[in-house]
Parts: sequence; structure tokens; C-alpha cells
Amino acid sequence: MVKPGTPRRRRSRYGVARMTATDSPGGPPAPEISVVVPAHNEEAYLEAAVTGVVEGLRARGRRFEVVVAENGSTDATGDVADRLAAAHPEVRVLRSAVPDYGTALRAGFEAATGEMVVNFDVDLVDLGFLDRSVAIMEGGDAAVVVGSKRSEGAEDERGLGRKVVTGVFAAVLHHGFGLRASDTHGLKLLRRRPLVEVVSACRFGADIFDTELVLRAERAGLAVLEIPVAVADQRPPRTPIVRRIPRTLLGLARLRRVLWAEARHH
Repeated sequence: MVKPGTPRRRRSRYGVARMTATDSPGGPPAPEISVVVPAHNEEAYLEAAVTGVVEGLRARGRRFEVVVAENGSTDATGDVADRLAAAHPEVRVLRSAVPDYGTALRAGFEAATGEMVVNFDVDLVDLGFLDRSVAIMEGGDAAVVVGSKRSEGAEDERGLGRKVVTGVFAAVLHHGFGLRASDTHGLKLLRRRPLVEVVSACRFGADIFDTELVLRAERAGLAVLEIPVAVADQRPPRTPIVRRIPRTLLGLARLRRVLWAEARHH
């Protein structure tokens, strides 16, 4: 029998025991912010990224956790993640044998215990974005705050190829799906409770999960806001442009069929 106030343990899709949030008497208070960091073959970047997040949020006096979602790495990423978890009590690690960015984001969200969940890539950690988006979320009813590379005031210093992919993607989403947000990939702050059902409804991983999440949030009538961010290439793209565009467009076509079918049944 579980005693009152004891956190319940359950399994995430990554096969790692997760803890539901608790503010029970005698137990540690639940974090305000969960930072989800997908990690696939990131041994060269992970330690600096996570250490920067931990030190930055400690300095801000925030209660937080960092969830590293290691997925299918063939280098020493897993060892680095374990070392970080041993060194910092705020860090924990999820594992999957399958390399899948979108599924890693989803697993991190599902494992998160903070009321606000932010997505950081190891080469895109922006605590300034977190400060601004948390202030927005704490001051209003936003369910999602997107760090947009395309809105007025944004600074996109990436290479031409990556800008083209972002532009094509945004045009398809705007004209083909009616998306109001100007961007869906990259930095996002999520309010966990209203998005639990939205995340549960999402059907896709890989490059499509975060786009599907923002689309479904808009269609559910949740407030999706965006703020401009500055981005620059920190390393070469993991996937060549000639492979990424067809893969992404195919994923969007499948997503459109799913959303159309759901609309017919409602």
C-alpha cells in the first residue's frame, strides 16, 4: 500500500521509472521548470550544455530538473549523461536504443515533473529565451511559448540551406495546415498540465513531433505565443538537406492525413 503523499512510480516509454510531481509534506518540492535535452551522439556537446543549464538556473534561484533523453547513441553520450547525473542532483537520464529526436522530446515531456517544460538542444541552449518565456507564462495563460527564428526581431545566422528548409516548412504549415505560429522547431516552453492530453494525442516522432504538438495545441484552443530568438550554426547539420526535405514533407503528408481523418470523425 502506498502511503499518502508518497510519489507514485510508473514507467515511461523509455523504460525508465519516472516520478510524478509532489509537494507532499516532508518531501522535496516539485521543480518549477523541467529542462528536456534530447541527446544522440552528443559526447562533444552534452557536458557543456547541461552544466550551463544547471549553473544558470541555480544562479536564478529556480527549482528545476534537467531530463537528458539519450536516444540511440553509438558514442560516449550515455557515459557523459550518467556522469552528469552523478555530479548534479537535478539531472536524470532517460534511455532509448532507438535514435529518434521527436520520441526523445515526447519521453522527456512525459517524464517531466515541473509545471513548465522547456526544450533545449545541446547546440541551442538559450537561458535568455527561458527567462523571457517564463515571465510570459507566469504572467498569463499561454500554454506554449515558441522561440521563433522567423518572427520580427529574430536573428537567423544559420547557413542558407537550413534557412531554406525552415522557410519551406513554414510555408507548408501555414498554407496546408492553417498554422498561425511562424515556427515550430527549436526552443519552446510548454505548460505541462494543459498539454498532457495534447502530447498523448500526438502520433509522430522524428522531425514531426514538435510541429504536431504546436498544431494540436492551436486546434485545441490553447494560447500559443511566440517571441523572436537569435540562432546560429554551432556545427554542421546532422542530416543533409537533400535528405531532410523529402523526409520532412513525407512526414507532413502523413500528419495531414491523420488530422483530416480525425476531423471527419468529429
